[in-house]
Order: sequence, then C-alpha cells, then structure tokens
Amino acid sequence: MPIYEYVCAKCNLRFELRRPLSEASQDSTCPQCHSRAKRLFSTFASFSTDKSGLTTPIAGSNPCASCSATSCDTCNP
Repeated sequence: MPIYEYVCAKCNLRFELRRPLSEASQDSTCPQCHSRAKRLFSTFASFSTDKSGLTTPIAGSNPCASCSATSCDTCNP
C-alpha cells in the first residue's frame, strides 16, 4: 500500500497514512483534531552510490536546491 501525506485544514497538522490505491483521492480525518485533512502532493528523491561512496541524485526532486550546507558530506556522512 502506498503512503500518502495529508494536512489538516483546521490545525495544520501534517501526517502520513498507508492507504489502498482505491482510497487515494479521498480526504482523511486528522488524528489530532478530527477535522478534514486534504492529501498533499508528495515529492521524493532517489540516489545512487558509486563504489567510492559518492552519492548522486538519479530521480525525483533536487534536494540540494534548497540546502544551505557547504558540502554534501554534511547530509551524506
């Protein structure tokens, strides 16, 4: 089952749920205040590591675009 991300319209809580594909378009109920929560568009990043240990993004969003680190060693020890 896929994991979907939701945000509550009332308390702004962000949470994840595992749901079947048949329920993908349905809203959910906030576990904190029990109000309606809308599904968010989720982003992801996929990486490949070569023999030397160097990590390279191969799919999804570019996580380095908003990163303030001066070196990838900070993120990928």
